[in-house]
Amino acid sequence: MLDEKFSKRLENLPVSIWQKLIKIDRLKGQWISGAKLNPQVLGRLKKSVLVTSTGASTRIEGSKMSDEDIERMIRGIYIQNFRNRDKQEVKGYYELLLNVFSSWKTIKFSESNIKHFHKELLKYVDKDKEHRGEYKKTENKVHMVNELGESVGILFDTTKAYLTPKEMQELVEWAISALEKQSYESLVVIGNFLIEFLNIHPFKDGNGRLSRILTNLLLLKSGYLFMPYISHEKLLEDNKPEYYVSLRKSQKTLKTKKPDISYWLDFFLDIILKQSQMAVELLSEENIEKLLSKKQLLVWEYLQSVEEATPLEITKETKVKRPTVNQVLVKLLQLEKIKRIGLGRGTRYRIK
Repeated sequence: MLDEKFSKRLENLPVSIWQKLIKIDRLKGQWISGAKLNPQVLGRLKKSVLVTSTGASTRIEGSKMSDEDIERMIRGIYIQNFRNRDKQEVKGYYELLLNVFSSWKTIKFSESNIKHFHKELLKYVDKDKEHRGEYKKTENKVHMVNELGESVGILFDTTKAYLTPKEMQELVEWAISALEKQSYESLVVIGNFLIEFLNIHPFKDGNGRLSRILTNLLLLKSGYLFMPYISHEKLLEDNKPEYYVSLRKSQKTLKTKKPDISYWLDFFLDIILKQSQMAVELLSEENIEKLLSKKQLLVWEYLQSVEEATPLEITKETKVKRPTVNQVLVKLLQLEKIKRIGLGRGTRYRIK
């Protein structure tokens, strides 16, 4: 019965959903094959994304802090003219996302960890002290907020407080089972989990921000390893009206006889597709020189200077050891930057 409740939504999805899934999977493969990039570059990207994602996610909920303000705050520079609540929420989000990016392999996706995440997310927010890490005790409604942080309307009513523990247990158990069994595409399972989580709205406050933290965790655990280098939250902020509309269109159907999450999945997959494309662009010719190590770069630069070359010629001209040359050639082939000509000892390589 539980499996049927959630899985029924995933039957007969539009062709457009499957087309996007295929494109995303191909791009995911390109990122994985070329992911052994310069650690210093990846480190800088991660630091930048932590600030960008924190700013975007908290601004979606009405915060007025810019990325520059957040960066200064993280560096310990005193900031005036912002509500204490803004700074408290930013600090909690930043630290929790940093933990996810650093420790996702060892963080278990579970109901208890969702509660723990909520506690960590709000640990600096004075007004939320009484309900951190606890499901709601009273009813709540979902409001859409404008740039001033003001409510511009109620989007939908959420699950009753007394039903929340039961519905959360069922949802998390289904998501864990579906991901482990690979019953459906992982992105479809994650999308289904997110819309139901937001429909339940299990906590008094912080549900939207927590859903985006959980998105990062679940996508990392599903092999989308570019999450720390391309901000998911920034793409949501840039498409905030569509974000709200797609959620609302699908959420209206969840309690009906014909639940339809395709509106939300279309939007969610558009965001992941864009994120995937941006990740692969980091590996493009325009960026490749920034991403390769010094020795790898010598091989790349030499290949750009000749019509074609054998591994032996590359080793001789660049003074880079043969095993390293072979390693770089494999990477450049995977990134589709070069092509192989011939086989065996006569194999040569040239820029595409």
